[in-house]
This record gives sequence, C-alpha cells and structure tokens, in this order.
Amino acid sequence: MFADKNDAALYDLFAHMFQAHPWHGVSPGERAPEVVNTYIEVVPTDGVKYELNKITGYLSVDRPQRFSSLCPTPYGFIPQTFCGKRVAELSQQRESEDQIRGDGDPLDICVLTEKAVTHGDFVVRAKPIGGLRMIDHKEADDKIIAVLIDDVAYGHMENISDCPSGLIDRLQHYFLSYKQLPNETSRHVEIAAVYDRAEAMDVITRSMLDYRERYGAPEERMGKLRSLLGGANTSEQGKH
Repeated sequence: MFADKNDAALYDLFAHMFQAHPWHGVSPGERAPEVVNTYIEVVPTDGVKYELNKITGYLSVDRPQRFSSLCPTPYGFIPQTFCGKRVAELSQQRESEDQIRGDGDPLDICVLTEKAVTHGDFVVRAKPIGGLRMIDHKEADDKIIAVLIDDVAYGHMENISDCPSGLIDRLQHYFLSYKQLPNETSRHVEIAAVYDRAEAMDVITRSMLDYRERYGAPEERMGKLRSLLGGANTSEQGKH
C-alpha cells in the first residue's frame, strides 16, 4: 500500500493510537469491487434513522423514523466511495437524462443476512450482487444490494437474479416511501432500474474513482502528513 517505509510506520502508529474514520480511514477492501467493506449505520429494528456525521466520524441521529416502514436489511455505505460525476454519468447514460448529478455522499449499500443484528456502527465484508438505480430530486443515489460473506441463507448468491423477488420489492418500497409524507401526492424519488452484479461493480468502481478525485489518494495521506509534520518541526527550530 505504501511506497515509503516511513509512511507505513506512521500509518501503523496511527492505527494503534486512533480509531479510523469510517468513511475516510477504512479501506473499501483489497478485493473491491468484488468484495467490499461495508460500514453499517442502520439495522432493521431501528426506530431512529442513524447517519454517520461526515465531519466527526461519529454515528449520529438523523431523525426518528416517521412511519412504520423500517429498512428490511442492515444498511450503510462503502468506505472511500463518493457519488460524483462518474456515478452520475452512468445514470445519465442508462436513463438518457442529462440533468442527473451525484448526490455527494458515500455509496449506499444494503446487506442481506439471515442474522438478527441489534445495532449499527460496525464494519462487515459483503459481496455485491446487484443494485437499485435510485434518482432522488435529479441526484444519483444508487443502492447497492449485497450479501454478507459466508451467510448461511444468502451467502451463496452471486447475482440479483438469485435473490427472492419479494425481498427486492420490499427494498424498493422502503426507499420509495420512507421520505414521503402521507399527504404528498407527487413523488420526487424514483427507482429507474434494478441492475445485476456486473453493473453494481461498475457503480462501485466509479464511486471509488470519484472519491479519489474529490479527496485524493488515501495511500498518499501519510506521506503528506509526514511532510507537514516535518515542515512544522523546521518552523519551530527556526524560532530558536
């Protein structure tokens, strides 16, 4: 990962001293996009919508769930991803719509598992099998669908076609309805398509590239930090 051994040593020191930021400090995984690390924010029993505070890295309360519809699966995002221009371009190409932009958030992911998970704020390894091309107020807001690695009930699935159609319907219903008030007649959210594993991996790859363009290469951060620390030391020495 690191070309310079001093960068590797500094990274190792930080790993022992500080908890990694779930979005910026955790890798999407050595095998991404085939297998991805996933940070879980919300689980099916949550009556409160939790969301990572992008600045602090703490899981925070976004809002109480307004209605009885709860997310059918553990739900979160893939670290070091960003829905920017490349993700938006794919939606534009598929939907022949030139006004779509990225939503500016990490790439969302739902993880299918037979296990009852009682709380969020943890990382799992998941295998993408497809996704929902969701467009929210002209913003690309894709939802990757994945299975928990080695899950007894779902782990064998390789593609969205292996997944029960009723579960996909349930996910679509949740994402189409969880923001909508009962008295609203117009819907600003649409799911334009359900896509397969190959497309899901394309979306993930694009989001990883969008992240690197927006935030820089993660493997270069320790070198930049070491350079800044070295510059600070030089400045301090110059004062004496």
